[in-house]
Amino acid sequence: MVVNTQFMNKKITHCILAVILMAACRSEESYDLIIINGLIYDGTTDQPQFTDIGIIADKIIKIGSLKNAKARQTIDAANEVVSPGFIDLHAHVEAIMASPEAESALRQGVTLVLGGPDGGGPSPMRPYLDSLSTYALGFNMAYLVGHNAIRKSIMQTDNRPPTFKELEEMKAMVREAMDAGAFGISTGLKYVPGSFSNMEEVIELSKVAAASDGIYTSHLREEGLGLLNAVQEAILIGREADIPIVLTHHKAIGRPMWGASTQTLSMVDSARSIGLDVMMDQYPYTASSTSISVLIPTWALAGGREAFKSRLEDPAIHEQIINEIMFNIEFDRGGAELAVVQFAFVAWKPDLNGSTLKDWAVERGMEPTFRNGAALVIEAELNGGASCIFHAINEDDVKRIMQHPMTMIASDGRLAHIGEGHPHPRAYGTFPRVLGHYVRELGVIDLQTALLKMTSMPADRLGLKDRGYLKEGMKADFTIFNPETIIDESTFVDPHHYPTGIDYVIVNGKVTIEKGSLTQERAGIVLRKGK
Repeated sequence: MVVNTQFMNKKITHCILAVILMAACRSEESYDLIIINGLIYDGTTDQPQFTDIGIIADKIIKIGSLKNAKARQTIDAANEVVSPGFIDLHAHVEAIMASPEAESALRQGVTLVLGGPDGGGPSPMRPYLDSLSTYALGFNMAYLVGHNAIRKSIMQTDNRPPTFKELEEMKAMVREAMDAGAFGISTGLKYVPGSFSNMEEVIELSKVAAASDGIYTSHLREEGLGLLNAVQEAILIGREADIPIVLTHHKAIGRPMWGASTQTLSMVDSARSIGLDVMMDQYPYTASSTSISVLIPTWALAGGREAFKSRLEDPAIHEQIINEIMFNIEFDRGGAELAVVQFAFVAWKPDLNGSTLKDWAVERGMEPTFRNGAALVIEAELNGGASCIFHAINEDDVKRIMQHPMTMIASDGRLAHIGEGHPHPRAYGTFPRVLGHYVRELGVIDLQTALLKMTSMPADRLGLKDRGYLKEGMKADFTIFNPETIIDESTFVDPHHYPTGIDYVIVNGKVTIEKGSLTQERAGIVLRKGK
């Protein structure tokens, strides 16, 4: 056999040149942003790994060694955890157009918020989403359509079932919202006017949302003495409407119900065992926050504030209202004493912010009795209402619910601003509190489990295909934090503090929190289901 030495030498030379060129190309990999040396939790149950992430525009392009790559910006995440951005499945962001930067949420590591909870979602949906899309948002926004908002637009605050025509009009409004990109329907069955609806009404509206693959999130009809029946109702609605369920901000409130989470969680397990898709979300605190009107029987509020005032003029009805408020203070959300009702926002008497119903009674020279407390609740409502914090949840229930495999983390918080009012600390600290207090300090759940509850689980619940995980091709939403220092700093006594330990938050590839401070980047977008 004759070997053409010259030909072989040329072929070898070409191969060597090809290898050199390939190496050169690798050494010149270029990205907009590189994150190096971080401990990557990717949103799955796989073990975390130390590696690098390369991002171009709003997408993750490469996960792996990027030792020789170039980038416009490099973040060294040594000693830190790199996680998918946190997804808040329950937040009150009605003020998003006034505060599009959403700093109080971003500083918690939140990159996506589901708005419209408790029956309060916008309607009509399409013009609202179109308008919101013109804003420079700090985080990504998705929405639920709200049953209460729809019912009120058709039936005001009437305490009655809808007519056939009214029900059809409400169904059309749900359909409009789903066609516009809503991710499902929310109810606030504890609140007027949702409290006046029966289960059949909610089922019919939820069927419309289910037809577009939406979810059903429920502020239960009762979270105190009627909790068990309310959980059963939500499960039945999900079954009859054939729609996935989220028992939102799940808790057992009021001393008589402490420990009832053992039963509610068993109900969730039983429902899931027969094929019903039931999940929960939770905030990590022993106090709730809502309007002071939650202490007033809803029948008394039908027709609005003037109708309420008119009822109070009847001595017998007035006494009945007083008695029912007293009962609620003692046995339900009030937590058995006036001191557990703390004022958060009182527009007509700002000096009440941070103080309690007991403090107000003492200030007025009144004995802090349940009857006097009830009278002050009525006075507050007639003056325009108030937002309050209710210290009536047991820590053991908080831990038990958190440990359940179907529980996700959500804030139920509002967009807060330093120095404004006296908000529930969840507005500043929900996600850091779980990671710092319940994971690191108490060991209630481990870090990986906590991150799943904040990232991939809510992403899957919403049916998102490109968020909630750190994988090549996914959207570049990240939270980078120090697992040894992350903690909430906001308290019930002194709420206006951002958390510590969250160093970077990246939204759609843009660094929005850098070294713990808000940047000028506003890369959030409005997400529409199926769009």
